[in-house]
Amino acid sequence: MDGSIKKVLVTGSSGTIGTALCEALLEKGYGVKGVDMKQNKWNKAVDAVTSIIDLRKKPRLKALNGQYDLIVHLAANARVYDLVKKPEMAKDNIIMMWNVLEFARKNHVPRILFSSSREVYGNTEKFTHAEDEARMENCESPYTASKIAGEALMHAYRHCYNMRAVIMRFSNVYGKYDESNRVVPLFYRLCKEGNGLKVFGKDKMLDFTYISDCVAGVMQIIGNFEKVNGEVINLAYGQGTTILEVAQMIQKEMNVSTPIKVTNNRTGEVVKYVADITKAKQVLNFNPQVPIAEGIKRSIEWYKTNI
Repeated sequence: MDGSIKKVLVTGSSGTIGTALCEALLEKGYGVKGVDMKQNKWNKAVDAVTSIIDLRKKPRLKALNGQYDLIVHLAANARVYDLVKKPEMAKDNIIMMWNVLEFARKNHVPRILFSSSREVYGNTEKFTHAEDEARMENCESPYTASKIAGEALMHAYRHCYNMRAVIMRFSNVYGKYDESNRVVPLFYRLCKEGNGLKVFGKDKMLDFTYISDCVAGVMQIIGNFEKVNGEVINLAYGQGTTILEVAQMIQKEMNVSTPIKVTNNRTGEVVKYVADITKAKQVLNFNPQVPIAEGIKRSIEWYKTNI
């Protein structure tokens, strides 16, 4: 544990990553405060430290009394295609980012850790990307724009206000505490109900990151924050899997054979992405442990008793 970080404020604490991260922080002895728009239904201890606050409304943040050594900003509208249909949700992400940074500045919170996305790399001729390969002109969607804007604000506050800041880029985090319409829990529900699956893009290939690997990476950043201050870090498994393969794995694990319909890629979504996690390995000794087949198995076991 970094001795200078004792109390952590986690936004989006009732979400998939937020819940698992708060659990890990509490287990390691950190003081934790969570913020979300809804109660945490998964863990009573996390719910007990969670305040219900709409981060889009700046005055509401005044309720967060106390001093914090670090903010982990996870809260966001995070479904890419939802923001294609409702781009105003991207504006919400930008407003929340700005409000959180202003809260940090005015309350002298010295460090902030921001969850960005693989979407910032866009669709290019290559599909394995290192951290220095994000380009604004490759922005594919309003969601992507909101994450690029968040990264820009992070850099601005770091330079202007001497705030220590780290940006982490996630990719398809899945596993327990997720009952959303993301692909893994969605396909599980459809298979359980005996319905067919729809895959958007025959060759669409993404880097799926099991929740425990994601949280392990975040914890390593927190424990080595001064070492990685100012860095952008990919946190993912480091291998690509097609959505079609994911669908087939879930069917196999559930012993069902519902039809799979393959259709065109959807507007605004990255089609092929694998994270280059060399920096995370070298700087943080990050070593993801759960390949997609094992992660699917663990996810389904959890879904069976929780969804």
